[in-house]
Amino acid sequence: MAQRPAARLSVNGQSHEYHGDPRRSLLDVLRLDLGLTGTKKGCDHGQCGACTVIVNGRRINSCLTLAVMHDEDEITTIEGIGTPDALSTLQAAFVAHDGFQCGYCTPGQICSATAMIEEIRQGWPSAVTADPADKPAVADAEIRERMSGNLCRCGAYDNILAAIRDAMAQTEAAQ
Repeated sequence: MAQRPAARLSVNGQSHEYHGDPRRSLLDVLRLDLGLTGTKKGCDHGQCGACTVIVNGRRINSCLTLAVMHDEDEITTIEGIGTPDALSTLQAAFVAHDGFQCGYCTPGQICSATAMIEEIRQGWPSAVTADPADKPAVADAEIRERMSGNLCRCGAYDNILAAIRDAMAQTEAAQ
């Protein structure tokens, strides 16, 4: 009799069965078992955001969750957002605005910003949203607050902000 996997993970549109230790983090399964090393292990405590991935449309720190908790979930890593030959709008904006220096935080920044742009599009409020019923232009403080869980040790925050603004403008223009 075949043993049921501990979790069936859909990662970047591909189905994977995980039969390993149920105590393993999603981050470790992505990196070590699936070979998706774009997602980085920074602090391993949920404080830096380098391990940010998108699960069912919401951004999470993959170091803080167990892989088995994501049975049947849709997981998107940086590898699922774009490729070197076909960058996403946000990835291209990061390149154009030099939104990275060492690049270690970049995958988490891009995953977080990808989900954040969708949150804004859907009208989700943040801690600095004045009135969620209004639809004013998104202020820099709003973007900074929404991205505050993603740290950049190099301090490329202004360039990251410029890249996000550019990608948001391109996304709006395309709609």
